[in-house]
Amino acid sequence: MLKSSTKTPLTIRLCQPRGFCAGVDRAIQIVVLALKKYGAPVYVRHEIVHNRYVVEGLQNLGAIFVEELSEIPAHHRHCPVVFSAHGVPKSVPADAEARNLFYLDATCPLVSKVHKQAMRHRRLGRHVLLIGHAGHPEVIGTMGQLPEGSVTLIETESDAASFTPEDPEALGFVTQTTLSVEDTAGVIRVLQRRFPALQAPASESICYATTNRQEAVKEAAAGVDLFLVVGAPNSSNSRRLVEVAERAGARKSLLVQRAAEIPWGEIGEISTLGLSAGASAPEILVDEIIDAFRERYDVSLHLAATATETEEFPVMRALRDVELTPADMAFVNGVR
Repeated sequence: MLKSSTKTPLTIRLCQPRGFCAGVDRAIQIVVLALKKYGAPVYVRHEIVHNRYVVEGLQNLGAIFVEELSEIPAHHRHCPVVFSAHGVPKSVPADAEARNLFYLDATCPLVSKVHKQAMRHRRLGRHVLLIGHAGHPEVIGTMGQLPEGSVTLIETESDAASFTPEDPEALGFVTQTTLSVEDTAGVIRVLQRRFPALQAPASESICYATTNRQEAVKEAAAGVDLFLVVGAPNSSNSRRLVEVAERAGARKSLLVQRAAEIPWGEIGEISTLGLSAGASAPEILVDEIIDAFRERYDVSLHLAATATETEEFPVMRALRDVELTPADMAFVNGVR
C-alpha cells in the first residue's frame, strides 16, 4: 500500500443525519425480536426495508422473505409473518386472517399516519390524490387503504396539470413519505393553482427523516467533485438523495450499495467527496466506503450536520417482553 504522504488529498463531507431512521430501526427490531421470541423461521412479506445487506443479515438469523402470503407452506402457518415497513393494503391482513396466520405489522408509524390522512379525506367526502411513484410498495399500501376508484396517483407536474376530477371542490391530497421535497412542492403548486379548494393533510406527509437527509445533502453537495449515496436501487428515499445532490451543485452523484460498486475507473481526479446514506442503509456500509477511499487517498473527514434526530418508535406490545442483547442491538443499529 502507498504511504499516506504519497496519496492524493481528499476531503469527505459526511452528511449527518444519514442512514437508518426510526421507522427502519423499528422494523428491523421487530424481525429480530420475533426470531428471539418465537424462533426461526419468521416469514417477512416483501423486503423488510430496501437494503440487501440488511435482508441477507436477517436471512442468516432465520428470516424467510416472501412476496405473497401464499408462498408460506401449510406446515409453517403457525410461524409469525411480518409486514414490511412500507405498509400493506388492507387486503393483506385480511388474507392473513383468512389463512389463520399470526402477523406482526412493521409498517412505519409515519406511513400509517399517511394511511389515516387518506382515510380522513375519504371520510369527509373527498377524492384522494396521492402524490408518489407508481409501483412503490408504500404507494400500493396507501392506495389499498381505500376502495378502488377513490384514489388517483399523481406522479409529476404533468399529471397534476392533466388530471380532471369529477368534483373539483371535493379533493384532498397526501404524499408518499420518501419523495423529493422540491419535486413534491412543485406538484402541489400545480394542483393548488388548478383546484383552490384542494385540502392538504392535517400534517406533513413527507417524513422528518426524508427531509432531514435531503437538507444535509444540500448542505454538503455544493461544489463537490463526486457525491455518493449509499442505498439500494429500489430505495425511493436514496434515489431522491442522488437527485438532490446534483441539484445542489455536485458535479456528479451516484447511488452505490456498498464499496464494491464504486466505479473507480470513472471517478477521475477528485478533491472533494460528498457522502450520505438512505434511510435503509446501515452505518457499517458507510464506514466500508470511507475505508475504501482511505486506502486510495489521504482522507480528511468533515461533518456536514444539519439536524439531530432523537425519534424512537416502540415495537408492538406482543414483543416488548423480549430483551435484545448488545450484539442484537449492534445488528439492529447497522454496525455489526
